[in-house]
Amino acid sequence: MKKIVILSMLVGLLSGCTMKKTGGISTIVLTGEITPLGMTTFQYGTHKINSENKTYALQSSRVKLDDFVNKSVTLKGKKVLGYPIEGGPELIEVSEISFK
Repeated sequence: MKKIVILSMLVGLLSGCTMKKTGGISTIVLTGEITPLGMTTFQYGTHKINSENKTYALQSSRVKLDDFVNKSVTLKGKKVLGYPIEGGPELIEVSEISFK
């Protein structure tokens, strides 16, 4: 019985983990104006950018995106695997930003 409880806890713990794969994904460069995400039908990202007539959701663990809101920028990042979902845009993990 003790083994079943431990195995159940281990399965529950592992099923709650997520992994982000970045190997083999090339860097994407986008130019446009960053805006806060606001209310959306999809539930990911913190900001967005419109570049080349396409909207992208943005997130970053390296760059404070709020510092670039309503500014024209060029950003570099990587597409996050598994997105888009819920009919939303592609999700970009931003690694660096420069002013346009």
